[in-house]
Amino acid sequence: MAVLFGSRSVEHEVSIVSAIQAMDAMDPRRYEPIPVFITKEGRWVTGRDLRRVDAYNDLPSLLDRCRPVFLRPEPYGNRLFMEESGPLGSRRIRSTVLDAVFPIIHGTFGEDGTIQGLLELANVPYVGSGVVGSAVGMDKVVMKAAFRAHGLPTVEYRWFTRRRWREARDEVLAIVEGELRAPLFVKPANLGSSVGITKATDRASLAEALDVAAHYDRRLLVEESFEGATEINCSVLGNDNPVASVCEEPVRWTEILSYEDKYLRGGKAKGATGSEGMASADRRIPAPISPELTAEVQRLAIEAFIAIDAAGVARVDFLVDTASGRVCVNEINTLPGSLSFYLWEPSGVPFPALIDRLLELAFERHRERQQTTFTYDSALLQKLGRGTKTS
Repeated sequence: MAVLFGSRSVEHEVSIVSAIQAMDAMDPRRYEPIPVFITKEGRWVTGRDLRRVDAYNDLPSLLDRCRPVFLRPEPYGNRLFMEESGPLGSRRIRSTVLDAVFPIIHGTFGEDGTIQGLLELANVPYVGSGVVGSAVGMDKVVMKAAFRAHGLPTVEYRWFTRRRWREARDEVLAIVEGELRAPLFVKPANLGSSVGITKATDRASLAEALDVAAHYDRRLLVEESFEGATEINCSVLGNDNPVASVCEEPVRWTEILSYEDKYLRGGKAKGATGSEGMASADRRIPAPISPELTAEVQRLAIEAFIAIDAAGVARVDFLVDTASGRVCVNEINTLPGSLSFYLWEPSGVPFPALIDRLLELAFERHRERQQTTFTYDSALLQKLGRGTKTS
């Protein structure tokens, strides 16, 4: 099984931690994980030391000990190709047959449907959401539109292109001030781990927040703040008949749950070789909310999962007013940090069992895809060869 991680993403380091955690949790009697590290420049390499988090402290030395690998976008044999040194400085290519691919890439070029497209072309079973679910789950603008079309509650929002913001700043500011109530949150449409997110309380801070978001994406999301709300998260596991985990309440250290809050606070993650990840964050599990509110969050989490055609494991984040019971779906993460194992362990699914289930779901989804007809033989080319006109 090739485990893909790293890549050209602001969540590059988080991906490394999540992948090492997952490989450490794999039963060596059942799985042979092949670590495939994608550098920030986009190089694919493999090597035994990639499973040690401390090895990344000297990245040049680590890469010197690795071999280049690649996956061809052709549906022939599920092969991972490796480049090796031959005699007299020559290079040779050998291949390893894969049973499955486990992409653990957070953010762009991994969680957004791009790597899933390559795996679809190669016709190899892989863990997690497909092209559509991954792309919709990554793009907050499309995601919220899908949620609303599915009848899920969301906060009020507007979105703009980076070009429109830069060419018509006053017009954009006027629209936001006229249609949304401050305070507001401004976000890049495609990003994660709270990078590029800013809270705005007036016109000056709104303009500054839009400038920040414009550095990270071409589409910018502005949404109303759900003042006084508590963040509650719930994980979902499955394909067509998903189930929900227990709920959690992340502990905020700042008004926005920052990158550092998510990954650098708290204790060590179980099973990780010197790595922490999402399991290191301070959180209350189960969330201190009523059984009725817990059931509603779990129901909406499953509906959000279905709304974007997610698969495998995801985490759905909510804003909840515990006094009134009002709940809004904030976003879905189709490849959550640490694979949300810290939510499944208290739900009765240990991390190794979660890995097993994710592989089962990957093979199930792959078998389902094989039932689809992708080609159709027609006489079109023969007709064209005889000079028949087509409209």
